[in-house]
Amino acid sequence: MDAYDEGSKARHLPDGPDGSLPEGPASAGSTPDSTPSADQESVGQESTDQESVPQHHDSQAPTAQAPGPQALGPQAPAADPPVPVPTPTGIASLPLRSQVVAALALAVVAVVACVHLGMVFLHVAPSNTVTKQHGRAIDDWIYPEFEQNWKLFAPNPLQQNIDVQVRAQVRGADGGITETGWYDLSALDGAAIDGNLLPSHTQQNELRRAWDFYIGTHDNDNRPVGLRGDLSQRYLRRIVVLRLDREGAGGKGAVVESVQVRSRTTNVPPPKWSEEQVSDTPVLRELPWWTVPEEDVTDARTEASAG
Repeated sequence: MDAYDEGSKARHLPDGPDGSLPEGPASAGSTPDSTPSADQESVGQESTDQESVPQHHDSQAPTAQAPGPQALGPQAPAADPPVPVPTPTGIASLPLRSQVVAALALAVVAVVACVHLGMVFLHVAPSNTVTKQHGRAIDDWIYPEFEQNWKLFAPNPLQQNIDVQVRAQVRGADGGITETGWYDLSALDGAAIDGNLLPSHTQQNELRRAWDFYIGTHDNDNRPVGLRGDLSQRYLRRIVVLRLDREGAGGKGAVVESVQVRSRTTNVPPPKWSEEQVSDTPVLRELPWWTVPEEDVTDARTEASAG
């Protein structure tokens, strides 16, 4: 073998047609100890590179693949999902025109509530400059429906039972005038309240407040004191006429011509352990007869039919 076969670093060049090396200046003048030229080194390097790289047929050429996640580098953080917008509720869900109407209604209610609270405060407050100048307006607002007092917190609270009773002169269907017996209106209200878990405000307070309003604006001789005397009388009269019509005083078709109201006051007996002595004799206070105007009778029947 020649030097090309023995050397560990020998490079094989293509043989000639007869098995000899191709002719050329390098092969002719080369010896086993000679060093390959630069051209030979480049040719050998190209041959080695061609042998080291596998050759693939066009039909078997590998397809290009997308670079993996690591090839793309660090990924950007995922975006937060969109926050859902809450659906409007209440007034905000209404159309604009309805929102304006609702806002105005709420404003009116708030103003009326503030005015009412202010009037009640001035009514129960001690006399001051405002009540002296505008006392009439305050009284017109408060009486009779919203009257307030401090009897519940008095050092000596009421210890009496007061029954309001009424009788009437009625004109029957035949034109005759008859007088009814006494109707105990307070007892009727008490019977309606007894055992009722949700008694009405009318049953509890209407008659009682009307009587308190009357005696607070009249002296012991039933003469009006101040400007509200006539108002309290008309208010009490209309209530008793309505109650008489509800009870069917005088029979079917009877018309109330006049009424008379009285109170029956009895002291509450003291407890057994108390040494207090009180009278148990009822005290009566009778008011004069009042003629009932036609409008009161008409209003009473209208309200009774509506109820």
